[in-house]
Order: sequence, then structure tokens, then C-alpha cells
Amino acid sequence: MIQLYTRACVRSSTRRTLSLRSFSTGRKLRADPRLPDVGRAIEDEFAAIREHYETPRNTIILAHGLLGFDELRLAGPYMRGIQYWRGILDALSQNGIDVYTAAVPASGSIEARAEKLAESISRKAKGKDVNIIAHSMGGLDSRYMISRLKPTDFNVLSLTTIATPHHGSSFADYMFDTIGPMRIKRIYKVMDYFGLETGAFSQLTRQFMQDEFNPKTPNVEGVKYYSYGASLEPTSWSVFAASHSIIKRVEGMNDGLVSVSSSQWGKFEGTLIGVSHLDLINWTNRLKWFFWSLTGSKRNFNAIAFYLDIADMLAKKGL
Repeated sequence: MIQLYTRACVRSSTRRTLSLRSFSTGRKLRADPRLPDVGRAIEDEFAAIREHYETPRNTIILAHGLLGFDELRLAGPYMRGIQYWRGILDALSQNGIDVYTAAVPASGSIEARAEKLAESISRKAKGKDVNIIAHSMGGLDSRYMISRLKPTDFNVLSLTTIATPHHGSSFADYMFDTIGPMRIKRIYKVMDYFGLETGAFSQLTRQFMQDEFNPKTPNVEGVKYYSYGASLEPTSWSVFAASHSIIKRVEGMNDGLVSVSSSQWGKFEGTLIGVSHLDLINWTNRLKWFFWSLTGSKRNFNAIAFYLDIADMLAKKGL
């Protein structure tokens, strides 16, 4: 998939000149006339961990996104695995929160992922009331599960989605248009050979989300829905440079994979400024922040502080 992404980006750069911009501060983003349409600008509110956070009374479930996992053990059972929620699960647990991660098929369809999500919550929460915090596609799985599977062996109190493409992605549209149907079939055959599902990709297009998924997946009364978006201006050498440019031309501000407008669902809590799609799960490049610190730049976002604050919010709402 990485090779496919790279080839598509290179091909796009030869056909069109992408408008790649260097990183900008929140001050530059605030000058964007579209910013008032994307809620509260959150610039450095989660730069550091506070001394105290309230603890919600109910269980929290962390639902991962596309190509995600709960933990990968590449070096066998005797070494700590690679966590999707890097440090986040441990931090929530240390704050006295009953928290679990849910594992679903990495690239399966929303329907397949939602079924596994329900099974995972049922097995781990054991009939408890739960609050779901979902990154990226995990929010779509959660919405489908709540609205259409309607599980009865546990009760969902709230769903907080973070950079979830509720209205689809213009980057998904672009990839399908660029690769073409014949190449798509060949790619799917290769993925199938290696045991990888392919149902997710076509469901992330704007047409599918707006014409099929959203009309058939309404919010459920009694469940609280919250959402966050993120936006950055990547450097030209960033892994998100090409995808960000493609999305920005069509949808405006985005985090490299999901636009701020697409991330809005339920009560929109605001836009995290200068934060990428991977920063949101604590996969920030630490080397980048080290070099920035040498120039006097300060880290504007700490993912652990962000998730502790979401839990604090849920606690104050009695959830």
C-alpha cells in the first residue's frame, strides 16, 4: 500500500503541479477566511499535561482507524509490542479510568469492522455502559454499530470522533480516479492473496458517505455525539504533503488525510491547529520536536493531554 501511495503521488505531481506549502503557525491559519466555519481554533490548549483531570465513572473504549490495530508484536511475546494508541491507553488507565482498546479488521468494510467492534466491546466491557473515543475510520464503525447493529448487551453513552471522515474524503476520490478500475482490481487481488480485506477503501469516497452511509446511519437518541478536527500546513518533505494538497484544493483545511469539514459530526468541539492525522494518536516524530526545540519552537500538542481532557469532559458531563 505504501508503494501504491507513493506511485500515485509521483504520478499526480507529473500531471499537475501540486501547491505544497511550508509549515505555518496557527496565526497564519487564523487568517484563512474558512476558519470561522470550522469551529473553535485549538492552538496550544493541549500542549502540556495538567496536574489534575476528573475520571469518568464509565468505561472508555478506544476504536482505531483504517489499517489500525490495538498492538503489534513483531518481536515475539517477550518484548513490548507497538501500540496504535501510543502511551494513551496507559495514561488513561493510570488516571483510574476503566479503558480498553478494540481491534477490528484493518481494511475491512465498515459493516465487518462494526461487527467486530461490537464483539470486542461485549467481551471486554461485560455489560457495562461505555463511552467510545474513535480515531479516523473508527468513528464510522462506531456510528454503524450504534445506529444499525443496535447492540443490547452493553449501552453506548457517547461517541467522540477524532478526524473521522464523516462526509468522505476527496483523497479517496482522487486515488480511485487516478488508479483506475482495472488497476484497482489487480491491487485488490494482490491484497486478497496476502489475506488483506479491501472493503474499506471504496466506502471512504465522498459519494458513498453522503449518498449511502449518512442517510442510512442516523444518530441514536440518548447517545451523545462529539467530534474534533485537525489541520496543519505540512512541509514539502512531509509524508502528508501530496495528500494534504489534494484535499485542500477540494475541501479546504485538513490534517493530511481528513478535512476539518468532513470531521464534523454531532457537537463539534473544534479544530486542533498544527496537528497531523498521526499526531492525533501520539505518533509524532520526536526527532522533529527535538530540532524545533533547538530553534526555540515549542510543542503545541500533546496527544496524551488531549485524551485525558476528553475523559475529563466526559466526567464533567456525568458520563
